[in-house]
Amino acid sequence: MKTPKETDELNGLVIDVGQRKPRRWRRWALVALVLVALFTLPRLLSIYIEALWFGSVGYAPVYWYTLRLKILLFVVTAVVTFGLLRLMFSVLARAFAPVIQTRRQIVINNQQVDIAPARVLRPLAWLVSIALALGYGFAMSDEWQTFALYLKQPATSAFDPVFHRTVGFYLFTLPVYDLLSSWLSTIAFIALIAAAVYALATLPANGTHAAGETARRLRYTGLSCALAAYLLTLAWDVFLDRYPYLWGEHQTFSGVNYTEDHFILPGLMVVAVALIIAALIALLNAFTRRGRRLLILAVALPAVVYLVGVVLVPTYVQGFIVKPNELARETPYIEQNINWTRQSFQLDHVSARDFDADPAPAAFDIKNNHATLDNIRLWDRGALQATLTQIQEIRNYYNFAEVDVDRYTIGGERHQVMIAARELNVDSLPESSRNWINERLIFTHGYGVTMNTANGFTSEGRPQFILWNMPVESSAPEIKLTRPQIYFGSKTDTDVYVRTHQKEFDYPQGESDTYTTYEGTGGITVGTGLRRLAMAWALDDLTKLPFSDDVTAESRVLMRRNILARVQTLAPFLTYDSDPFIIVTDDGRLVWMIDAYTQTDRYPYARHAAANDHDVNYLRNSVKVTIDAYNGDVVFYVFDEQDPLLGAYRNIFPSLFRPASTMPPDLRAHVRYPDTMIQTQGAVFGLYHTTNTKVFFQREDVWSLASINVAGQDKNAQPQPLRPYFALMQLPGLNAGPEFVRVVLFTPANRNNMIGWMAGRSDGDVYGTLVVYNLPKSRLIDGPLQIEARIDQDPQLSGQFTLWNQQGSRIERGNLMALPVGQGLLYVQPIYLQAERSPMPELRLVVAATHEKLAYGPNFAAALAGLFGEGANAQPAKENAPEAAKQNAQPSAPQANAGAPPDVQQLIDRANQEFNDYQRLTSEGKLGEAGQKLDELKRTLTELQKASGKSQ
Repeated sequence: MKTPKETDELNGLVIDVGQRKPRRWRRWALVALVLVALFTLPRLLSIYIEALWFGSVGYAPVYWYTLRLKILLFVVTAVVTFGLLRLMFSVLARAFAPVIQTRRQIVINNQQVDIAPARVLRPLAWLVSIALALGYGFAMSDEWQTFALYLKQPATSAFDPVFHRTVGFYLFTLPVYDLLSSWLSTIAFIALIAAAVYALATLPANGTHAAGETARRLRYTGLSCALAAYLLTLAWDVFLDRYPYLWGEHQTFSGVNYTEDHFILPGLMVVAVALIIAALIALLNAFTRRGRRLLILAVALPAVVYLVGVVLVPTYVQGFIVKPNELARETPYIEQNINWTRQSFQLDHVSARDFDADPAPAAFDIKNNHATLDNIRLWDRGALQATLTQIQEIRNYYNFAEVDVDRYTIGGERHQVMIAARELNVDSLPESSRNWINERLIFTHGYGVTMNTANGFTSEGRPQFILWNMPVESSAPEIKLTRPQIYFGSKTDTDVYVRTHQKEFDYPQGESDTYTTYEGTGGITVGTGLRRLAMAWALDDLTKLPFSDDVTAESRVLMRRNILARVQTLAPFLTYDSDPFIIVTDDGRLVWMIDAYTQTDRYPYARHAAANDHDVNYLRNSVKVTIDAYNGDVVFYVFDEQDPLLGAYRNIFPSLFRPASTMPPDLRAHVRYPDTMIQTQGAVFGLYHTTNTKVFFQREDVWSLASINVAGQDKNAQPQPLRPYFALMQLPGLNAGPEFVRVVLFTPANRNNMIGWMAGRSDGDVYGTLVVYNLPKSRLIDGPLQIEARIDQDPQLSGQFTLWNQQGSRIERGNLMALPVGQGLLYVQPIYLQAERSPMPELRLVVAATHEKLAYGPNFAAALAGLFGEGANAQPAKENAPEAAKQNAQPSAPQANAGAPPDVQQLIDRANQEFNDYQRLTSEGKLGEAGQKLDELKRTLTELQKASGKSQ
């Protein structure tokens, strides 16, 4: 019996425990609430800032649609996954309850422990369910594009020849089926593992005998049901696995081949049926309790069917039936591959023409082709960029990241020009100036562009500028800059604050600097209070922004100023060309333009190719994106109304895209054929220009992109494919006048002679079309590597190159171009001299060549005259070439001095002979003898100078 005192103490303890228990739960609830807040608060702040940013560029509906779809996918997937797993675990727990709740002894660390398996399996089931639900929820939300395309897919009419499904099925529906199949297979596999774990839990501790008839029945029932579910999901997987054969790669062609069509694909269908039958056998075992025999049969049946129907029989057919008659068997499938590949890369409407490449001088018709000759580009991008760095960067914190080629109308005529944006690089500021105020408030933007003619040189070897200097000067009234500031650019990677109490640095001028204040509409208002704190958190600026007196509530923050990052955030479903270019509009603003692509690797029967570091078998340059360099305004213009992928995205985001017809004319005039598109088309066209199946199968007429030696590379290095280049020229056989085109050169596979060239047209209504010119196969026409070899083998040029390379300088070869002039093919390459102590390359020579002749001179006019005589009447650049180039030009012939005194004439003849001997010796590598010959030449020239003075 307890005393009253003991009873009171016990009651007090019970009351105290009862009061402490809810307090403990409140403590845990508080901890959970804090954890949830720490997890969700950054996401909520991120959503808030992203909504502000998308709203600032006018595309808030794009962000909210994407966010809603992501949340919906996460919630639905997480809830369904959790529900399925909890249902499965609950069924197993209840079914195995009579066994797993019984305590048993197990040995842990040499000690016996009493434990009921249910106490371990129950929390483990919850943990697995929650983890997989969250994992699949996030994974499916990341696949929002796949589900959006499925929900908003447009109607497509093309049917594949094997399964007779529309293209839309492979682009929009099949990806969703694949995701769902993978998800269900994983859940079914987890269920199978869980059933196996519960079955193991029914074994006695020593694992030697079953724990009775009940345990045995539960084991086989649980395993049989789980195996049946898994086999059914595998059946769906195998059924879907048939479709990717449509874009599979074979040695000769792509797509389904004879063996796959007649044996593998039907075999996979039989395997899918076998898996369904195996699932029924497993279910039968669950209710009849036949034991392991039926389970073994359920597993073995589909495995045997797969081995026979998908491996053994197709291997025999391919080796003994198809291979001996491969061309006959595969012809229908090769035809499909050719047709669908040409469609997928827009090669089915290429205009093909023959081009004679006649080497006769009369074929070039020089007098009537000045539109092409006057716009031949002599400035190499690399050489011009190095020159601009020295004479136009002004301060070391400005950079010319890229030099682009474009065309502008000047004086009523179109001219090919080089244009480069002067962007600000805050990382190049002096170390003493690297502080928050300078980097975020003062040095906020780049300034202006340089523009020069593509072939003009001053007497000092500098570009003939149209736009230059700071403030910007213009030599053409039609081209001006009214907004030269570049707040958004290709190398602008920092966030800045504008409209602050600090004036922004605009450009240097003499001993002082010029400052400005941002007047544009770009950016987000900083605001006050919580908004300002949210901005500081998003910009990782918590230690500066909240406490800065210079940044007011009306100040604006410019985020995502890098134009590629800007467009990728707005439309991540497009891929973008890595070569954006800048445009000067008619009203003097600066606007960037970027080519955007839709692509996939699931197009039926199409060959795969590399594009934008992706492996694709469908590519469309469907969108042109413009970005205002001052305000950051972004506009997406649709240039391919027939693209089904873009059609789906337009259904998803109707406010994001505008028709190409709404693009302002001053921007439309600078649309160009994109680099990635024509490179990919050229690589594919090299094989798929052939439509004859026999020629295609035997690889009799395969083309390769023409190769060239990279300037400055090691002589033992392998040549690299010649990148497509721009040219403003008259296309042979077309009367459209000079066009701005992108040119690709072709050579036969494993050979260096030219076989054809392709032009991607950029102007007017013919934009986006391709013209291919086939060169004669009856005679060899030199390709770029062969022209370079001819340049190297020229004794005078070779000797001069050797001389220049030994005098503290090195030769840099510019872009080698092959251009049609009349009915002839003209090759042009500028030669630069790069002094070790001078970072500015200097044009020394221009080499011009035809199939039969090679000439060079200090400028293009002189080189052309060397090819066709003075009657060529080429129009040189307005300014002469550098005097140094004239001094190193081809030496005059002896007969040019026929009127000289006899002693002077003899010295001239001797000097010419010694110079020729010097060039011959240097080309043969006899440098010692060449040095002696050079000394003799110097003495002869000294004598000649004295003799000339006496004769006068």
